[in-house]
Amino acid sequence: MCVRAEVWVLQCGAAIGINYGQVGNNLPTPAQVVSLLSSLRVGKVRIYDVNPQVLAAFAGTGIELIVTVPNDLVQPMAASAGQAMQWATANIKPYFPATRVTGIAVGNEVFTDDDEALKASLVPAMRNLHAALAQLGMDGYVHVSTASSLGVLANSYPPSQGAFTPECAPLMLPFLRFLAETNAPFWINAYPYFAYKPRACSVSLSYALSDPYHVGAVDPYTHLQYTSMLYAQVDAVTFAAARLGYGGIPVFVSETGWPSKGDADEVGATVENARAYNRNLLVRQVGNEGTPLRPRQRLEVYLFALFNEDMKPGPTSERNYGLYQPDGRMVYNVGLAQQQTTSAASLSLAASSAPPTRL
Repeated sequence: MCVRAEVWVLQCGAAIGINYGQVGNNLPTPAQVVSLLSSLRVGKVRIYDVNPQVLAAFAGTGIELIVTVPNDLVQPMAASAGQAMQWATANIKPYFPATRVTGIAVGNEVFTDDDEALKASLVPAMRNLHAALAQLGMDGYVHVSTASSLGVLANSYPPSQGAFTPECAPLMLPFLRFLAETNAPFWINAYPYFAYKPRACSVSLSYALSDPYHVGAVDPYTHLQYTSMLYAQVDAVTFAAARLGYGGIPVFVSETGWPSKGDADEVGATVENARAYNRNLLVRQVGNEGTPLRPRQRLEVYLFALFNEDMKPGPTSERNYGLYQPDGRMVYNVGLAQQQTTSAASLSLAASSAPPTRL
């Protein structure tokens, strides 16, 4: 695929998703954020709570929304079906269907948490929440799942040798069974940057950046060729699920991104690399590209993140994953162009020298 001068226009905003985090004290209002997303025709958004102002702002937009049950509510929800019903009645029902909630993530990266009681409570909480949605008549519209880190895998390369860790495997069986019963996806938070950073001398940067022109790597067991580390990581999850008897469950990327800035020891955290990574993923999304294992099923991807969030703890990179600054300036031009000449703007992938766009 050539990206030098051509322009791809997405007539349907469902091609790309984005994570809208709110760990900042200088972010735009939810109404401003919705206006920006609508102008870019981003069709899928994930948030990390059930902020009523955010839920109300998305009403009538048609944007698909994944919301989150915080980790500290997982155990109460598992212990009480009434708690699950109360949560759904208070946080989903008042906004649905005007706000198009299509998924609920119960907790975030629970399977790799140190709290054993929390991990044991996850699937019971999901079952109680799904039952509550069924009673409210929403189970056919809203998936219940959870987002896991790639740390659930003991091995991710080659993809065909993907396997869950011995600690996670017993927990994965009931989880995968629930996903299969409810036709819900497996959401994975996958960051090739984390694999590249400590091994920059031995890992190909082009492969980590999902460069479609990179020769890639061939799985010696399946002979499938991978030009993207992210797509290889996704297939590793699929193979791991298949080892437990659940190879048919779709695997979606609930988070992925690349930092545009980092500390001195954060190798590769640059504007150039961040732009290349997200742009390469956008090009693949526009081409409806699937993974080598599932080439006919476009990989659903949620980029992380919409904004740089100044209150996130940790190294400098944690506060520099955003495509936009809080004041609306692009951190870098990845090709998300606001088309002001139409009422509903298009998402175009173009080599543009346009000045930074403000909200």
